[in-house]
Amino acid sequence: MPNFVRAASLSELPPGTCRAVEVNGRTLALFNVQGTIYCLDNTCLHRGGPLGEGTLEGEVVTCPWHMWQYNVRTGENLDDPSLKVASFPVVVEGDDIKVGL
Repeated sequence: MPNFVRAASLSELPPGTCRAVEVNGRTLALFNVQGTIYCLDNTCLHRGGPLGEGTLEGEVVTCPWHMWQYNVRTGENLDDPSLKVASFPVVVEGDDIKVGL
């Protein structure tokens, strides 16, 4: 069972946005898709770009460096689903976004 750790405030992540956060020495990317929060490892599998600084359209984040795209629900690369960024469970308690590590 994962240990849930506070990563950010819900008020810091409006719907349709993403951001990078540090949690226990690890950089993660949070995404708000119509009020549902998702969490992926922040590092793009192509060249290490910061996914939390990417563009979020629906359930798809586009890496700002070389435009690789991932589904934020699953971490799967849109062009090659066998390539997957690590994803983490999320719970929201009040205004706290907690990530399971």
